[in-house]
Amino acid sequence: MDLLRFLIGFIFIISIAYLFSADRRMINWRLVLSGIVLQLIFAILITNIPFVESLFSSISKFFVLLIGFSKEGTLFLFPDASFNGFAFSALPVVILFSSISAFLYYVGFLQIIVKSIAWIMSKTMKLSGAESLSAAGNIFLGQTEAPLLVKPYIKKMTQSELMCLMTGGMATIAGGVFAAYVALLGGSDSEESLKFATILLTASIMNAPAGIVMSKIFQPENVENSINKNLDLSNEDLGSNAIHALAKGASDGLKLALNIAAMLLAFLAVVYMLNYFLEFFGDITTLNSWINNFSDGQFDKLSMEFLLGQVFRVFAFMIGISWNESALVGSLLGQKFVLNEFIAYLNLAEMKSAGFLSEKSILISTYALCGFANFSSIAIQIGGIGSMAPSRQKDISKLGLRALLAATLATLLTGNIAGFIIA
Repeated sequence: MDLLRFLIGFIFIISIAYLFSADRRMINWRLVLSGIVLQLIFAILITNIPFVESLFSSISKFFVLLIGFSKEGTLFLFPDASFNGFAFSALPVVILFSSISAFLYYVGFLQIIVKSIAWIMSKTMKLSGAESLSAAGNIFLGQTEAPLLVKPYIKKMTQSELMCLMTGGMATIAGGVFAAYVALLGGSDSEESLKFATILLTASIMNAPAGIVMSKIFQPENVENSINKNLDLSNEDLGSNAIHALAKGASDGLKLALNIAAMLLAFLAVVYMLNYFLEFFGDITTLNSWINNFSDGQFDKLSMEFLLGQVFRVFAFMIGISWNESALVGSLLGQKFVLNEFIAYLNLAEMKSAGFLSEKSILISTYALCGFANFSSIAIQIGGIGSMAPSRQKDISKLGLRALLAATLATLLTGNIAGFIIA
């Protein structure tokens, strides 16, 4: 039964991607198959091979330790800080992780990891060097930081390579926000934090080949002879020394933390405003009581969450969520797509604490939400990647919405695989 559910979900996701393909005749199905197999191998290695499982557990423990260290730094600045709220539990972690990531990049550690993963993807999926490097870099870096690894190549990228660059950025997450999600979902429980650190790390790795697969279905390569196989990294913005790298990383992390806080404040305020009017409309039309009965109490009134849940519940069901819980998870998927993944993870943490979702649904949701695939990312990439190669800004704008759809399907594919192999 689980195998059947997986196959139905898999065919559903691939079919949507095929429907939106720019040139179905040019789809390289060998590459698609290689990417999916690579996803499956990553999932099996991380969760079923003792040595690899132990290695990833150790890495996750390191992340959890760093979260604890960030609390000590926070308490120095704010002695009365409460870690029950988002501001002190998650945002300081973003700053620390950004600083550590910058340091690891400066000393060359991240480059070794990135080049190793890029080499694997380049050989198995026959990608260009720039595609492989940016996809691997996205596992650790953000959607405007990872392209710096291949900055000199962007202006000469084919449409397919550019699509791959953009999709990969939206299909994965950055190290800084990774830590914030762990803090959100794990809370003060170290065991839970360790569990979600491993899940999110696995998801980010699996999303790299998934993003490539979807981008190559949406925008197949048609200029094979022009592809550059070079795997040389650009040394952009490393910092003048280790101290400078740490300081610059902290400064960039502060900007990111403030940006996250601003987006959450604005988006949540808008959601509450819309829900206020929707609830009022539901009251005068008696829709609220109907919705309460229709959803068996999962939703008690007309709201954005309810509407998004109904639109996206079919996607939740297709990736392995039971129909009874599909509206709740569909709501999370919709929030991530329309707003951002932070709001979705905040609500997932609340559903987890309230016991609204089964363990399997929580696990699949965590995988499926792990990515920057939302409307604001289109603007971020136009501004960020476009500034690195101004001549390609028009192309980036044209590919923006397609990259968003491709990245969304990539995270759903990862959620589907996780539901079958891991859950």
